[in-house]
Amino acid sequence: MSSTSSTAAPLSPRRRLLLDAALRVAADQGLRGLTHRAVDRRAGVPEGSCSAYFRTRKALQAALTQYVAGALDADVALLAEELENAVESGDRGVELAMRLFLRWLDQRELLLAKLEVSLEASREPELAGLLAEWRTRLVGLVDQIMVARGLEQGTDRAETLVASLDGILFAALLKPYGDRQAFLSRSLTLLMAALTGARTS
Repeated sequence: MSSTSSTAAPLSPRRRLLLDAALRVAADQGLRGLTHRAVDRRAGVPEGSCSAYFRTRKALQAALTQYVAGALDADVALLAEELENAVESGDRGVELAMRLFLRWLDQRELLLAKLEVSLEASREPELAGLLAEWRTRLVGLVDQIMVARGLEQGTDRAETLVASLDGILFAALLKPYGDRQAFLSRSLTLLMAALTGARTS
């Protein structure tokens, strides 16, 4: 899983280790459980290691938010590249977008950590800003797909689609493991059909 956005500096191996551990802690215990000591234990490093890199709990939360956003942005960047190389940007674009969301479903810990930092970001403008870039980019790409299909008011539709997909992804996580992909595929097909005019068969 990529952990840096297109504008962030590469992470050192130790920071990556700590942030991978922080992501897993947040996914398992929520942000309330995200402490320096919990990250040290999960990473298997001496106590005090995490606080040496992220001095405060707020700094740790901000670093985790940026890490999650970077991982999501890397996937969105890949979608942008695939769209650029696609022969057709209409139905093919819808197919590529659906493939991205199916891939995210396989990254359970990333999705749960995203939910945790997103809830905190609703109270912390600084964290909200860290999440904004990748989401704006994703909405722009979805808008591009819709424009290619000749739809009007693509930006409004794209915003609605991305927001709806968030809910579908988390609903899929509540399903038994064996049912998740089928549920997501079916829900995405119906949603795409409603908002983009994509064919359902």
